[in-house]
Formats: sequence, C-alpha cells, structure tokens
Amino acid sequence: MASISFEGVAHSYERKPRGDRDYALKTLEMTFENGGAYALLGPSGCGKTTLLNIISGLLRPTRGRVLYDGRDVTGLRPAQRNIAQVFQFPVIYDTMTVAENLAFPLRNRGLDRATIGRRVHEVATMLELENVLGQRAAGLTADQKQKVSLGRGLVREDVAAVLLDEPLTVIDPQLKWLLRRKLKEVHARYNHTFVYVTHDQNEALTFADRVVVMYDGSIVQVGAPQDLFERPLHRFVGYFIGSPGMNFLPCHPTGDGLGIDGTDIVMGGAWFEKAAERAHARLELGIRPEHLQALATADGDTVPARILRVEDLGNYKLVTAMLGPHRLFAKVPEGQEIGNENTNLRFPPARTRLYADGELLV
Repeated sequence: MASISFEGVAHSYERKPRGDRDYALKTLEMTFENGGAYALLGPSGCGKTTLLNIISGLLRPTRGRVLYDGRDVTGLRPAQRNIAQVFQFPVIYDTMTVAENLAFPLRNRGLDRATIGRRVHEVATMLELENVLGQRAAGLTADQKQKVSLGRGLVREDVAAVLLDEPLTVIDPQLKWLLRRKLKEVHARYNHTFVYVTHDQNEALTFADRVVVMYDGSIVQVGAPQDLFERPLHRFVGYFIGSPGMNFLPCHPTGDGLGIDGTDIVMGGAWFEKAAERAHARLELGIRPEHLQALATADGDTVPARILRVEDLGNYKLVTAMLGPHRLFAKVPEGQEIGNENTNLRFPPARTRLYADGELLV
C-alpha cells in the first residue's frame, strides 16, 4: 500500500504543446492517501484514464513528478511500481482454469505452492468463485470473467495500489451493485489504496470515500459524496452530480437584490453583497431540485412560475417549471399541493448557492 502524490503533473499527447488546449491533463497537485478509496468521476474525455495511466506508469507525464510514499517513480515502468490494474474489459487467459488465472501473478513472482494455494482460496471465496475454480475461463459469464480479472489484481498482498478503469462497464445492470458491494468488502478487508475510474455517478458515490471530480483535464473538486452534493465548489459539479442536476439561474446585481435575467423578478438575500463585488463576472444562482420548493400558495418569499410538466415517480413528483425563460426542476414530496397551471417557487437561502464564472462564491 502507498500514498500516491502528483507534483505539477500535466500531460499532452501533442509533441510540442503550446497552451492549455493542447493538454489532456492540466497541471495538478494531488495526493491519494494510503489506504483510501477514491473514484475519478467525470464525462468521457475529461482526463480520467490519462490520470490513471500516469499513476500506473503506462504513460509518462509531459511534466511533473509522481511519488509513491515520497519516492519519485516518474520514470519507472508499471512492473516496477508494484500496482494492480483492472481494465474495462476482462484480462484473463481463456485456456487456463479460474484457479490458474488467479495463481498466475503469484507464480510469476516465485511464491511457494502453499502460499499460492492459500491466497487463491481466500480471493476465490471472497469473490464467490470457489465453485468454478476448476473451470476453464472461456466458459464463464461476463460478470464471472470480470471477477477473475479483479481477483488477479487482488491476489497479491503487497501491491502499492489497485487501479480500476471502468471495471463494471460490461456487466449487466442488475449485477453491478453486487460487484460494487464486493469491491467495498475487499477494500474494508485489505485496506489497499483504491483508485476507481468511472463516468457513472452512482458507482462513484456508492464506492468511494473520496470522489475526485474531473472536467476538461482539471480536478474541480475532491470530497466526500455528501460534500459534493451539498456544497459543489464548481458549476460542473452541481450539474454533473444529481438526477436531475442542480438548477442554475443567470442573475445580476440590481438595487439591493439580485435580478433574474430575462424576468422582472428581484430576489433579496445574503448573496447580494458578494454579487455586487463581482458585478462583471458571470453570476448564477444554483439550487438543487431537492431543495427548490414548489408551492400552491404564494407568500412573501416565493416567486411565481408556470408549470410545464409533472412526473409522478412514486415517492416524489418531479415538477418542471418555467421562471421566465429559465427551466427549473423541483422534487416535491407525494401529497404536497403544487398548483395547477402555475406554482410558487421558494429558494431557501441556506440551500441556495451563488456562482461567479462557474466557481462557488456564496
């Protein structure tokens, strides 16, 4: 196990990069703590796999250093870094049995037969593969093959880190939660440093203790799942995490409040002073659908809106409303009155965020 640190690391696939646009991974400083369970979360092309391949040594960064427990490993090959990597598609030997596949990394390191047998049995039991140990890998189901691939990464006890690159992509949806549970059990038992790449927020938020959100080659926020949901530091985090994501309203300082662009609505509140300081920035109010209230009756701190659609999703209703030209979503508890064609929206100040040029201001 090891802590993994990046010092000024950046990477470009261009031979002569000229600026930020030429970098798939922009300059970053980051430490994955020893024994932590991390997820790299973001859309395709944001730099997740590039970052993972730099950790493993499959890529050497254009600039910067990679440190394992303070030791510079930037120039070391993957085999010299003592890591295990599990890929999106299972990497196993079809002509070998499950037991032979699991034993292969240990035999390559010259371990004795008793130690190999013990570790193969432990990992097979943990991944519920003990009943197919004598079966050739070619005859396994997709989820069993991915379990074997995962087991090959976990069978060594001395690895510095376990790196997983979208390992559940080929797995049927109903089986994904079973394998996620297994991964959590494996981490709790062995306390390896886990780095898990995914574009699926459910996978990231249910697996990781710390989620690293990436956007356009940069890390925009690192935090526990609840932190990312309650206090997104960047507009992209609010948009990407949640279903639906955070609502955003373009706004501007006016008088002693905030005017909502495209409407004659002015909202007061604690945001105004900070907004006035950044009057030339692109200002937006952000609120999650879970916190935006849609009410049948108006009062002093609500604003009128037109109901576009109401979807009954069982334990809540998803209301789509138009506030001037802006479409907003609100999750409303079952049984709450919201109005017919029109509703009244309340923005609780404690749950409303102000963003300037995409970054959290208040």
